[in-house]
Amino acid sequence: MRRLWLIFSQAVTVSVAVVFVVSTLKPQWIEALPWKQGGPVSLQVATAPPVARTASGAVAAAVGFSEAARLAAPTVVSIVTSKSAARHPQRNDPWFRYFFGDQDNNSPQSGVGSGVIVSGDGYVLTNNHVVEHMDDIEVMLIDGRKARAKVIGTDPESDLAVLKIDLDKLPTITFGDSDTLQVGDAVLAIGNPFGVGQTVTSGIVSALGRNQLGINTFENFIQTDAAINPGNSGGALVDANGHLMGINSAIYSRSGGNMGIGFAIPVSTARQVMESLIRDGQVTRGWIGVEPRDLTPEIAETFNLPVKEGVLITGVLHNGPAATGGVRPGDVVVQVAQAKVANTAQLLNAVAGLKPGAVAQLKVQRGAEILTVNVTVAQRPKMARAEQAQSE
Repeated sequence: MRRLWLIFSQAVTVSVAVVFVVSTLKPQWIEALPWKQGGPVSLQVATAPPVARTASGAVAAAVGFSEAARLAAPTVVSIVTSKSAARHPQRNDPWFRYFFGDQDNNSPQSGVGSGVIVSGDGYVLTNNHVVEHMDDIEVMLIDGRKARAKVIGTDPESDLAVLKIDLDKLPTITFGDSDTLQVGDAVLAIGNPFGVGQTVTSGIVSALGRNQLGINTFENFIQTDAAINPGNSGGALVDANGHLMGINSAIYSRSGGNMGIGFAIPVSTARQVMESLIRDGQVTRGWIGVEPRDLTPEIAETFNLPVKEGVLITGVLHNGPAATGGVRPGDVVVQVAQAKVANTAQLLNAVAGLKPGAVAQLKVQRGAEILTVNVTVAQRPKMARAEQAQSE
């Protein structure tokens, strides 16, 4: 009996030693045993791969837009403007002061906007309304440098202006192709909203070709929901690669702040205007001297017209280019040169793109007939803002 007990105790001792060694050196063998299957469950967590970064260390565009912001942000500047208070010419006349009081307003006007450096020569593209009627214009770069700016040219009809600053080693924006934009594309708005400093906001292209908003004479806006606020005017709208797609120009707002509807001038338009202002100091556009109106289904039905799209001519300037070419009130213009026109905005843009002095063919619907008339294009005169959208 004593011998059996000794064998049993030795067997237990060896077994415990074996379990201890195995659990220490190969714990997975113990976990695999059937009697361990009811133990604690090991949670398998899917771990995201390391964030992809570019050679400069920025997060790739698939994760964020830091690379686009890094490329474009240094080219966007803040513009601070001011205008001296106007002084009445008879301010020193005692009788004038007696009857009318002190008419002097000693509080100067000031404003804040944004701009984009487009060349190493120091040309800056911005909105006309940012610098219009201002005496002093100062440009501030993101690196802290400041410079007084000279106005090279302005174009109120497209609300664009070109400035010039004298600084070395300027960063410049890369121009993109706004004609390739599609609704849903990601974009960034960069500017100086409310004068708080450079700010980058993101969104998408909400719509293309917005017009008839009553903002400018020539409208072909990119609509975006990227936050645009007062002070962003003249700033950059860029794509996910940091390429310039538009110049932020206006917002739709009932409160004065962002409501998710902002408008930018396409870079295709901005570049043409910029090059004309730098080259000639002004933008030369075509003009034929007509008063246009959109052709509505009601008008087409009233006059029994066979066309449903086009521009109704309600008036023709006496001895103007259109009148001389044979255009009459009541005609419906359906094509200018090679461009089909379905509304007033398209007619304005098509005629403006014609070269003054050139002869352009216009297709018009006159009653039941389609006629082709030849019009010698004139140069578009400068008009008061209230008249700009009423005559072409």
